[in-house]
Amino acid sequence: MTIEEIKAIIPHRYPFLLIDRIEELEEGKKVVAKKNVTVNEPFFQGHFPQEPVMPGVLIIEALAQAGAVALLSLPDFKGKTAYFGGIDKAKFRRKVVPGDTLMLEVEILKVKSSAGIGKGIAYVDGKKAAEAELTFMIG
Repeated sequence: MTIEEIKAIIPHRYPFLLIDRIEELEEGKKVVAKKNVTVNEPFFQGHFPQEPVMPGVLIIEALAQAGAVALLSLPDFKGKTAYFGGIDKAKFRRKVVPGDTLMLEVEILKVKSSAGIGKGIAYVDGKKAAEAELTFMIG
């Protein structure tokens, strides 16, 4: 899925669209997305100028955006927005720096009428960078 196809599903735009491509999608079940991390990201200006590191909260946000694509691809949720309902069990395993390719895998564990829960894991070079359980509210 291209960036234009992603933008047709979720409302995020520059500078807050944090996924570049969907590599794999099982609607409502699983998504694998890619984020190419470049030194031109606006957050690197202040985090940190001498040692640029992608903020952990933005890695979690990238996972949430990927999960939102999986949920909002379902016919019942087309045209809606996925909001954070909660973040649990977040862990950060390694730094994400310019030049890294962040692979974002989200498995949707549960979907109810207007909510869902997913388990997200972010990888760099096949190694875990971050993980979290995400609760989505659909509105």
